[in-house]
Amino acid sequence: MVQKSPDDSELFSPLSPLRNSFSLGMTILAFILTFIALLPLFAIVWEITRQGLPQLSWEVFTSLPSPPGVENEANGFANAIVGSLTMVGLAALLSVPLGVMTGIFVSEFAKGSVVANTIRFVSAVLSSVPSVIVGVFAYGVLVITTKKFSAVAGGLALGVIMLPIISLTTEEALKAVPMSYRLGSAALGGARFTTIFRLIIPAALPSITTGVLLAVARAAGETAPLMFTALFSQFWAEGLWNPTPSLPVLIYTYASSPFPDQNAIAWTASLVLLFLVLITNLLSRFIIRQRQS
Repeated sequence: MVQKSPDDSELFSPLSPLRNSFSLGMTILAFILTFIALLPLFAIVWEITRQGLPQLSWEVFTSLPSPPGVENEANGFANAIVGSLTMVGLAALLSVPLGVMTGIFVSEFAKGSVVANTIRFVSAVLSSVPSVIVGVFAYGVLVITTKKFSAVAGGLALGVIMLPIISLTTEEALKAVPMSYRLGSAALGGARFTTIFRLIIPAALPSITTGVLLAVARAAGETAPLMFTALFSQFWAEGLWNPTPSLPVLIYTYASSPFPDQNAIAWTASLVLLFLVLITNLLSRFIIRQRQS
């Protein structure tokens, strides 16, 4: 049986009414401030759902945009969905291998060195560069050189945005792997290369995948870089080196249109884009939960 010392008597005595009232008041204030902080998100989701849901049908996923003012004709944005997936895929092909290998190099091969600190600093700066500047960069590198707006230029811009996110999350994922893994492998005679690629990376793979999915979700919603690089088209893209439609640019173009039917399609496209980003984030949360369990 635990004996209570005289000095611990206050720990086991009930709180005074004044302190209980103060604790209850602070709890209520925390709930109110949390609700205010979440209110903008709920308001955005509610407004997009309210405005976009009435036009949501199978036709919007299978049809091209119809001319403004034309009725009794299927009106959709299938070309923009395909264009967005194409450019995000090109960006992933560029950024995932480079970002993952950069994170592995910084965390495992150059840990603590000047080179690793420099790469980490550059990645942190690059992750905070405004996306419109990344679009201007891709415009100067590819659009002016090839004299064409294209999906490749859009993929380059999105890839530059995704690269630092993947690099930094990969480094943090590898840091989270316990040092005992490395010591145990070394004790069994495992070489450094074998330890990293057969033990450390598989252990960190769920967190790396989560970082990649978050980077994809960030790139899928970017608008400014695509306005400088991929532009827009009312039709199917005729190749990777031609102007390519995308959901964010379609939303921007149609939302500022004077035609009500295009404004309505912009709301529906916003709902679809929000759903895609939400599914990506939920998938990353699911992977994290599976890893923790």
